[in-house]
Amino acid sequence: MLFSDEARRARLARRHAIHPRHRLGSPAAVADALGALHATEAHAVHLAVAARTDGVSAADVDRALYVERSLVKQLAMRRTLFAFPRDLLPATLGSASARVAAQQRVLIAKDVQKHGVTDDGPAWVERACAAVLARLADGEALTARELREQLPELDGRSVAGARKWDVSTPFAPRVLTLLGAEGRIVRGENDGHWRTSRPRWMLTESWLGERPEPLDERCGYAELVRRWLGAFGPGTEADLAWWLGATKAAVRAALADVAAQTVELESGATGYVLPGDDQPDEPDGGWAALLPVLDPSTMGWKVRDFYLPPAYVPELFDGNGNAGSTAWLDGRVVGCWVQDDAGRVQVVPVEPIPAAGRRLLEAEAERLTAFLDGVVIRNIYKSPLTLRSAVQ
Repeated sequence: MLFSDEARRARLARRHAIHPRHRLGSPAAVADALGALHATEAHAVHLAVAARTDGVSAADVDRALYVERSLVKQLAMRRTLFAFPRDLLPATLGSASARVAAQQRVLIAKDVQKHGVTDDGPAWVERACAAVLARLADGEALTARELREQLPELDGRSVAGARKWDVSTPFAPRVLTLLGAEGRIVRGENDGHWRTSRPRWMLTESWLGERPEPLDERCGYAELVRRWLGAFGPGTEADLAWWLGATKAAVRAALADVAAQTVELESGATGYVLPGDDQPDEPDGGWAALLPVLDPSTMGWKVRDFYLPPAYVPELFDGNGNAGSTAWLDGRVVGCWVQDDAGRVQVVPVEPIPAAGRRLLEAEAERLTAFLDGVVIRNIYKSPLTLRSAVQ
């Protein structure tokens, strides 16, 4: 079965809920459709939901994160923070998060020895983790700073740079990151505005009422791959290995476990879909979307040629491969979006846009401006085009 690029774009429009006729009704529904929402920049969760819903506010997203707790922030694939549907946590904790946690435990132990904090890195890490868990055992929610100030076991800093340019960084946040990746603590309420990340940490069982039991590694990866194929398939083995931050052996085992079917992609590569999901999607009319930095639809594949012309990558991604804001038209990325100081959204194309397409993009700019309601987003990850197009 040949799966054309056009059919892949049509499937993306529907399953990622970015076509106006396929939008969803809640933040939880959006996360479930995509498997997970990038949360490295706090506002990216809210804007990913805004692009895929009508009538959902930033306060509704906060409610899903901090009141209903149907979305949970968890460090996972590629040491990246995501907002996961709650039911996907056992699979994530047993696979992608466990891989990250194991790596971080080793790195922290090496670094505390390297920087003269201790002669026994593993023992230091164990003491620091135990101190954090004991302090949070009463159900209190504390910031990283509060924990660092209260727990001498977290003392210690790394130093990078030379002479007067030295940068000293505490190890405490890395310990919290490790415990979060292990699923023992979780980012609870946010002390700041929804566009910023200032989490209070809690024991996972205090925040969720229970500590999810991780699946074993193979079952966890199989479930993540099943969710990915349902939202992003067809995709290649390389796409999955990149997205998961896992080995090709783990990906191949997961593909076998979910009985994935193969299809031929327009590029000639072999793609994978779920069993019985090999029928191409038909195009669904003209549409536009404005997506935030690190959006799942922009970052979901390693090979992005079917929706992102390679020539545009240096304009729309930073030097580390992080996607900036993107403007989409009929399933292809055609530019980025920026705001002026009053919060109005403006589209910046990287190619000539026909009049009908400009109207669609302008309508999305008005819709996003209304959602933001005067809030101006300050991105950490800025693409070259975004930087050059900043509205003064």
